[in-house]
Amino acid sequence: MKKFSLKESVGILLLLLIILAGGVNQGLSPETPVLTVIAILILIAKLHGADWEKIHQGIKEGISTALIPIFIFILIGILIAVWIKAGIIPALMVVGFKLISVKFFVPSVFLVCALVGASIGSGFTTISTIGIALFGMGITMNMNPALVAGAILSGAIFGDKTSPLSDSTNLASAISGTDLFAHIKNLMWTTIPALLISLVVFVFIGQGKTEPDFAKIDATMKILSQNFSISWVAAIPVILMFLCAWFKIPAIPTLFINIAVSTGIILVNDPHISLKGLAALMETGYVAHTKNEAVNALLTRGGISNMMGTVSLIITTLALGGLLMELGIIQTAMEPLIQRLNRPGKLVLSTILAGIGINLFVGEQYLSVILPGRAFKDAFDRVGLAPLALGRVLEDGGSVINYLIPWGVAGSFAASTLGVPVLEFLPFTLFALLSPILSVISGYTGIGLKMKKEI
Repeated sequence: MKKFSLKESVGILLLLLIILAGGVNQGLSPETPVLTVIAILILIAKLHGADWEKIHQGIKEGISTALIPIFIFILIGILIAVWIKAGIIPALMVVGFKLISVKFFVPSVFLVCALVGASIGSGFTTISTIGIALFGMGITMNMNPALVAGAILSGAIFGDKTSPLSDSTNLASAISGTDLFAHIKNLMWTTIPALLISLVVFVFIGQGKTEPDFAKIDATMKILSQNFSISWVAAIPVILMFLCAWFKIPAIPTLFINIAVSTGIILVNDPHISLKGLAALMETGYVAHTKNEAVNALLTRGGISNMMGTVSLIITTLALGGLLMELGIIQTAMEPLIQRLNRPGKLVLSTILAGIGINLFVGEQYLSVILPGRAFKDAFDRVGLAPLALGRVLEDGGSVINYLIPWGVAGSFAASTLGVPVLEFLPFTLFALLSPILSVISGYTGIGLKMKKEI
């Protein structure tokens, strides 16, 4: 096969991005534009002399990177369903209504999700458990759904970025070749300012003109208490989740353990439920049948089948990314840029843009860290920047941005779980928006930018 030139590679990437962005902008489900660009890319590859074995290899290698995340998403679908049926999410909502200030609800959501995310090291688990309960509270309080979703995601991303239990944080540390805790400490130069700015903005924009409907809140609490078992028992799976994180138990066994315990609570609360009923709950999700349609809409969630839309998007997106890598298109587009970088500011900016670009074209959180990390590592060394500087930039422009991409793994998961389109919550996901900006400022000013001579 003939190698793609720089002009051809850049042209192909621009064409694919226009189709992807145009499709999503027209309100299409992301799967359709992604499949369209895959078909176009295969046609271009064949015209360029690629054989079917190379094309198939690219698709297989792309999809293989997401096999574990896909399995985790399936388990999360089950967990959401059993947490609602067991009364865990309804109980969290009731307790939240009593404890969280209505006036400072949005910043409270941000801080709670940040704390939980940092404790358990998983943004996805934070969003799909505590996040769903807080989202339900926000809707009941007449809050803007996109704003509440943005606060949830901002907190979850902060937690995922700063926790030593986080996969993405460990990955960035490993790719840059730095000690994990030194890496997390160095992240604070951009992470703490992003946290504080986000908090101030959430305090300001969270106090909108819409007044909470306290009668609606009271009615919702009454309906939840009537239809679900609201008791201290609901705290057991939540505490268990923190304990698993404390003992560094991986995500898959943690989810299986929590599903088993939550299923036990269901059997205690409803001893007459059949095995077939439990299986249906896990397969198709929980369907609420209260007398309140709003509550029904909030709590009809979860199940394996309801995760399949996210799974199909992940598979198609990563197939596209695998093809772009196998054909050498992304590598060719990045090579001349890397060779011309000779100053810290330009290098940091380029690495940030590369991470954002990988998220746009590949849609995978890990690859947005791995590919720029490998591509720019020598350049960072050449201009005298320490590996710690590279690690921070990879997180600021890579893993956190994936939540803002409609066809990205994290973005599609969040949209599916909370029921808010990515383009709607994007302007309110302040922490993810601020991280790359602050990283670029650090690159040009030198504030917090680690040089090799400082290590």
